[in-house]
Amino acid sequence: MKYKKKPVVIDAIQFKDDPDTLIEIQEFMGGGELRISYKNPDNPVIKIETLDGVMDAAIGDFIIRGVKGEYYPCKPDIFEQTYEPITE
Repeated sequence: MKYKKKPVVIDAIQFKDDPDTLIEIQEFMGGGELRISYKNPDNPVIKIETLDGVMDAAIGDFIIRGVKGEYYPCKPDIFEQTYEPITE
């Protein structure tokens, strides 16, 4: 059998390593502590607790809030293939 995704509206924000965006991401994710790793200073990552464990969001990745309030990262090419902006 084949299946298709049900249309669903999600909230998302793109990770950019600048102070204003990091504040926006922190607020987007509920205002708690934002875990950023600068282990590789040229490629920082945000550590996101997902339903499947901790996942990394690299610069340019989108952070998506799922239908149950969970968060997870998504690569830009997959995001662009899967989602499109809506006007409210």
